[in-house]
Amino acid sequence: MKISLLQHATASTSTGSGPPPVQRNLDPLVHPLSRARERKRALNASKMERMFSKPFVAAFEGHEDAVCSMERIRGQLGCIASAGFDGRIIVHSLSRRDTIQAIHGAHKGKTSGLAMASGDRLLSASHDASIKLWNLRLPNTDDENDPLDLESMGNDDREDRMRVDEPPPTDPDTPVMVYQGKVPFNSIHHHRHLPHFATASNGVHVWDETKSAPITNLTFGGSAETVDVVRFNMTEASVLASVGSDRSMCLYDVRTGKAEKRVIMQMRSNSLAWSPTMPSVLLLASEDHNLYTFDIRSLSTPTQIYKGHVSAVISCDWSPTGTEFVSGGWDRTVRIWKEGDGNGKEGQLYHSKRMQRVLTTLYTMDARFVLSGSDDGNVRLWKAHAHERLGVLDTRERNSLEYREALKQRWKYDEEIGKVLRSRPTPKAIRTAAQLKRTMLDAAAEKEDRRRKHSRRGETNPKAERKKVVVVTQD
Repeated sequence: MKISLLQHATASTSTGSGPPPVQRNLDPLVHPLSRARERKRALNASKMERMFSKPFVAAFEGHEDAVCSMERIRGQLGCIASAGFDGRIIVHSLSRRDTIQAIHGAHKGKTSGLAMASGDRLLSASHDASIKLWNLRLPNTDDENDPLDLESMGNDDREDRMRVDEPPPTDPDTPVMVYQGKVPFNSIHHHRHLPHFATASNGVHVWDETKSAPITNLTFGGSAETVDVVRFNMTEASVLASVGSDRSMCLYDVRTGKAEKRVIMQMRSNSLAWSPTMPSVLLLASEDHNLYTFDIRSLSTPTQIYKGHVSAVISCDWSPTGTEFVSGGWDRTVRIWKEGDGNGKEGQLYHSKRMQRVLTTLYTMDARFVLSGSDDGNVRLWKAHAHERLGVLDTRERNSLEYREALKQRWKYDEEIGKVLRSRPTPKAIRTAAQLKRTMLDAAAEKEDRRRKHSRRGETNPKAERKKVVVVTQD
């Protein structure tokens, strides 16, 4: 029997590269087991993600003591500067895994803060009561702005790419200008547009690059605190925020030259960061093991509480996309959080046997990597997504990875698949500390319930946890 079929000629539909197109019938009645097959693919993709999760990329040495501050180099995708307790300032190349510039003896003591000024200039503040302005000797812009292909780069390529610009007229190991203060400086941050920078010490002061003394004192009236961190807003550059040792968080307006709001919290905050996409959102790393996001239009309660650390949170930094942020704590872990995910179920937990207490964390400008500086004197480079593959991917491989990601997102609420996606290798010390912390919190909650049960009705009403964070707000 002869059967006539309609079929396109392969030569007329083929693109010339790759397999010829396959005709498929998308009628769901023809594929009764498609949902089961899709779930199995999602489960396999989830298991493969956990199998190939290798977040650690490289470690950068050079410091003889703890690394306590890091800064992105403006205009250089693969460059960051680090400083620590040894008084050194080192500029690292992430793509070459090498040192571009090392300033030994930049300060006599702890270098507590770094900030990029206009051009290729770097500001550093120290506990020796001095601020110094440096000219950096950076590589060619075209070389460092290439994507951070940290695996496919060979030794020959590294040697070819080690060309640097001609040295500046001044010695790069000699500061361009020195600003002398009277007390140790704890933090420094530069204005986004103007040649001004703010410092944190026994108060908040604004400096002009061309003058040797501060031009404005923004310290809150009647406050005797020691200010630990100061940061300009990334969008509203005239707005400044700081946290201090008296458990306070203050907002300032540089245009008026005075403090606008002051919030006293239950526990002291160690670091703060402004959201790059939401100008009114502020992130705080607290001593009570939690992180908080505040909307500065309403500071009475935090918008979200992020729980997961089992010790004090020392540092935090937003991703350039504004959807994630990284934190480092006294519990020797680096954690990546999804914005709005307070329990950290969709985030990452990074740790190492040799890594000690994490004092500073930083996102790279392309949001693909995070850096951590710890008490052991090392700067470590981690992947922002632990399972992400490095190197160049062809079109078919990229499409396959995107398909797997879509499957995981679609099936993440399945019990078995969700369990695989949420599984994280956690050190035994962290698990033990988390269990002890949970026991203590449960005991405190039970004690509060018993006190309320044996009190008069209405005397001790339950209070939401968010309303316990802020003690008082001052204008």
